[in-house]
Amino acid sequence: MNKITILIHCKDRPNIIASVTNFIAKEGGNIVYIDQYVDREQNIFFMRLESEFISDSFSTNDFKSVFKTDLADTFKMKWRIYSSEKKPKMALFISKYDHCLYDLLGRYNSGELNLEIPFIISNHSDLRSIADNFKIPFYHIPVTKETKEEAEDKQLQLLKEHSIDFIVLARYMQIVSGKLINKYPNKIINIHHSFLPAFVGAKPYHSAYKRGVKIIGATSHYVTEELDAGPIIEQDVTRVTHSHAISDLISKGRDLEKIVLANAVKLHADRKVMVFNNKTVIFS
Repeated sequence: MNKITILIHCKDRPNIIASVTNFIAKEGGNIVYIDQYVDREQNIFFMRLESEFISDSFSTNDFKSVFKTDLADTFKMKWRIYSSEKKPKMALFISKYDHCLYDLLGRYNSGELNLEIPFIISNHSDLRSIADNFKIPFYHIPVTKETKEEAEDKQLQLLKEHSIDFIVLARYMQIVSGKLINKYPNKIINIHHSFLPAFVGAKPYHSAYKRGVKIIGATSHYVTEELDAGPIIEQDVTRVTHSHAISDLISKGRDLEKIVLANAVKLHADRKVMVFNNKTVIFS
């Protein structure tokens, strides 16, 4: 059984859905999932479709070629086709915080995440033992103001050697430059608290506590050159009261970060996210 996922967006016009489904049927496929959305303001049509092909002679590359000629060119589609046989490869970038790392590796180890993790990169060596426990290669690449460019060159070399599909910044406490972002557009996922831009700096929870906030949250988004302003993939919040100490806010915030980042990674790995004009369309 060959299973593919198709992601499409193009200008909205009549007959797109019928044309796509008829094309799948003509090629011998059985549609097992289909969802679509039209952005009325932009007049853009979005579709996600999963299809199975029983024939042993089915080739994803041949299918892509015919799809482009017979369908995509006609509707001027932007499209991507993925085979379920190939799991996306994810590189983890970390620093000293371990909560998101433990959570992602636990989910990965249990088979919850449909991906591969060829290696972990860190600008510190503190969490090497965690990578060792999960039997994942660990690379310590220090980053300073003077060595940042050299460090990113080493990172890019590893990413290329391992054919990495996307990167997750699991509380990686460094700003990623355009050199990396341009190589992986909408393929670098970050996680942070949702106090920005109100409470900036090294101790946002302390500032939020002093202000008496009633809601704390976490945001996961794709990284762009505009800091913390990339397309949002997932968010969540929880309520707090005057009775919560700073330590409670930090604990609740870290719990949210773990859940929100894991959900964002899963959505991306399952090919359920489409980006258009710095916004995301998330399919169920």
